[in-house]
Amino acid sequence: MTAPSIIPVHIITGFLGSGKTTLIHSLIKQKPVGEKWAILVNEFGQIGIDQAMFDSQEDVVVKGLPGGCLCCQLAFVLQATLVNLLARSKPDRLIIEPSGLGHPAGLLDLLRGDTFQNVVNVRDIITTLDPRRLDEPRVRTHGTFQDQLTIADAVAITMVDQATQEQLDHAQQFTEALWPARKWIRHTQSGQLPLSLLLESGSAAAESTNTPSSHQQLIASPGLEGNFFDLPPPPGKPRCETGSALGYVSTGIRWHPAECFNLDRLAACLTGLPKQARIKGVFNTNSGWKRINRADGALSVEDSAWRQDSRLEVITPEGHPAEYKDLIVSIKSSGAHL
Repeated sequence: MTAPSIIPVHIITGFLGSGKTTLIHSLIKQKPVGEKWAILVNEFGQIGIDQAMFDSQEDVVVKGLPGGCLCCQLAFVLQATLVNLLARSKPDRLIIEPSGLGHPAGLLDLLRGDTFQNVVNVRDIITTLDPRRLDEPRVRTHGTFQDQLTIADAVAITMVDQATQEQLDHAQQFTEALWPARKWIRHTQSGQLPLSLLLESGSAAAESTNTPSSHQQLIASPGLEGNFFDLPPPPGKPRCETGSALGYVSTGIRWHPAECFNLDRLAACLTGLPKQARIKGVFNTNSGWKRINRADGALSVEDSAWRQDSRLEVITPEGHPAEYKDLIVSIKSSGAHL
């Protein structure tokens, strides 16, 4: 009897809005024919928007785990989810995208523990870095931002088409100064990363750091995994959930799939939110189903195969002026509907 193969696991981490999902999309497009992948997406928000950002395909299984941080708030769910995902999907490769506010320490401890010994092999940990973030003291001094870079084996500098040359040079110098030296530092245009950097990667060298107290104090909720699979809310009665931790607040809203939004009015409402707001959504609109993504004020709209419901996730720093709430209420109360 042939022993089961050890599954390579690639952790792609990085702060909010740094291009993790875009980078994973580019890797999926390069996936070798005949290889099956599993993607586990964790997010800070409450409703599980990131799984809706991936189009379904037979050889790529995407699993969403919303509502907290894999390393602590969801640790009790993560092990069971991974066991189930690997057993059912039997992937040749697993990619894990932790929340942009997630600390990877507990995740590494779990993957290197007894449960997954001789089952998975953690390869080079890749951290995405938006060079513009180095200009923001709130982000630059955030413990999770620093730890995500400290634990990285390699760094993908993203958003190169939106950053100035000075910001790109600063990011390059910043990452080159990290010690020990990273295996590679790569500038990624539109999130494009050569698949060879995954296929030829070695075992992760980084040791997990201690999980900081700010994460240890988060309180787990036993119903988190089911949130994503709830039936859609009734027409005209959108469901809203909020949560806060680590200096950020998330607001998530879901609508019945039959409710249709005017794309222009919806885009205008979302554009009116403060630049600091991180926005992801998928909507049934008068132009078809659309995926909407906004980081640092730049809004992008793409076609979406998602049909389960319309949903919006907005993440803002705590203490930010409250006017964004009025706009969210406007969207929730059908202000952007047809």
